[in-house]
Amino acid sequence: MILEMKVPSPGESIKEVEIATWLVQDGDYVEKDQAIAEVDSDKATLELPAEASGIITLKAEEGDAVAVGAVVCLIDTAAAKPEGAAAAAPAAAAPAAEAPKAAPAPAPVAAPAAPVATYASGTPSPAAKKILDEKNIAPSAVSGTGKAGRITKDDAVNAVPSMGTPTGGSRGQERTKLSMLRRKVAERLVAAKNETAMLTTFNEVNMTPINNIRNEYKDTFKAKHGGVGLGYMSFFTKAVTRALQLYPDVNSMMDGDHKIAFDFADISIAVSGPKGLMVPVVRNAENLTFRGVEAEIKRLAIKARDGQITVDDMTGGTFTITNGGVFGSMLSTPIINPPQSGILGMHNIIERPIAVNGKVEIHPMMYVALSYDHRIIDGKESVGFLVAVKEALENPMELLLDNNPKRAFEL
Repeated sequence: MILEMKVPSPGESIKEVEIATWLVQDGDYVEKDQAIAEVDSDKATLELPAEASGIITLKAEEGDAVAVGAVVCLIDTAAAKPEGAAAAAPAAAAPAAEAPKAAPAPAPVAAPAAPVATYASGTPSPAAKKILDEKNIAPSAVSGTGKAGRITKDDAVNAVPSMGTPTGGSRGQERTKLSMLRRKVAERLVAAKNETAMLTTFNEVNMTPINNIRNEYKDTFKAKHGGVGLGYMSFFTKAVTRALQLYPDVNSMMDGDHKIAFDFADISIAVSGPKGLMVPVVRNAENLTFRGVEAEIKRLAIKARDGQITVDDMTGGTFTITNGGVFGSMLSTPIINPPQSGILGMHNIIERPIAVNGKVEIHPMMYVALSYDHRIIDGKESVGFLVAVKEALENPMELLLDNNPKRAFEL
């Protein structure tokens, strides 16, 4: 029986996918549920599992765009599984079972002749080496004219240090087609710049209070919650959901001539995966505890890392948080994740001198940036939102933990 394998629908709005990589070759025997291909949609890279066991015949090439529901391969389910190398192993081992034959006595070996002193090609004489060292010239850059290619003193004296030439070194290039996911990301980023009135406002956060809380409770938190760590993302997520309630325009988006406002906070968290940037969504983050936020971010990050993230995991979102600080970024202007109207950028934490009560003190500081769509969010709301985030992060005990960290952390 010949089974036609068709492209399944990765999501409601996706009409076609691209064959990124075939994981098997034409004519291979595949097992049911074995991953046979990686396919790119405009939102994620997914694995295509075999629907049955049998001999596979490929009907599409890598790089082909294939409509959802189209046939991409055939599987002959009646074909017998071919005998593999394991079956042939006993036959190959059979000769080893025979009694070993006596090896012939080795022939006497003549004693080696005394070595003759020779110089390898490119070896400088002691005088030449001294001159080359003074000129800072490597022996490999000099052609020797002495016996057997040895570099003589005259060779070293006449050697000129190489200044390089415009044509020196490798000048190769490689042209590869971008994946459908990367092309869609590029398209959305350009659209965000061209179709929104994007503006960015900045502030800085003293991370000392959060660091003190984490240092005191992170070990207990991790032990209590099965290895889930108490990171910075839960503090930022809780600070953002609080600020979104204070400034609801930031938690809205444009739809033609209308504004869509949300009474919930689905927070998109930008994470780096093997296929590039992924933005899974933490649903109803305003209702989650610190443990809930950290556990959900960990779950989604593992799925992205392992290539198991789904379209549903990345669909929706009312606001985005991105952390360029993990890569060392000090300051940046994040691009809005359309159709959302705002994105918060976190950056690296650097100890800097700041004025505290009229005195200079050293504190761990982080720059934060809010990019927003000025068509729907005014400057007052954007600045107020970012200040609210800053206030919550600098006074987490009162504004995020209700002065009871053990209860907030469920300890």
